Amino acid sequence: MWRNTGKNTANHVELNFIEKFTSERRYCPSTHCSITWFLSWSPCWECSKAIRGFLSQCPSVTLVIYVTRLFWHMDPQNRQGLRDLLKSGVTVRIMRAPEYDHCWKNFVNYPPGKEDHWPRYPELWMKLYELELYCIILSLPPCLKISRRNQKQLTLFRLTLQNCHYQIIPPHILLDTGLIQLPVIWR
Repeated sequence: MWRNTGKNTANHVELNFIEKFTSERRYCPSTHCSITWFLSWSPCWECSKAIRGFLSQCPSVTLVIYVTRLFWHMDPQNRQGLRDLLKSGVTVRIMRAPEYDHCWKNFVNYPPGKEDHWPRYPELWMKLYELELYCIILSLPPCLKISRRNQKQLTLFRLTLQNCHYQIIPPHILLDTGLIQLPVIWR
């Protein structure tokens, strides 16, 4: 509905949406409404707080957020902000290829003849961010370290799993990254 909500503003896109939704629309609190956001980054802790405030004023609104990356995921406040969103009923998911494709086809202004795309973020990155989101949800320490000095350099991911990760994260989630394998037992 409001494409490019974050353009030409100092506010994060989430705050712009909330401001536009509440000022440009007549919203009846008894009307049920489902909103789906496709965002480049997960909400920061301040936006998470604003989203919770918005949802407490509009209790019949349900919100699903698809993100491609986690915003400063090592920051304890951002991690807590995401957990608080989930506790308040918001669904937060990392985009996989189908959501990325949907987003590209419906929301990206690409030039004619350039409809084909490849995900800017390879599927392995999506799986690693998904694994880190599980760590956030389960209040586990971060397992993913990302290093990149500037936009043109290679992005490096380092997966550092501790015993608590192996004990609490469901095995199928760890296996889905492709970096963890089941032990083979020969008889």
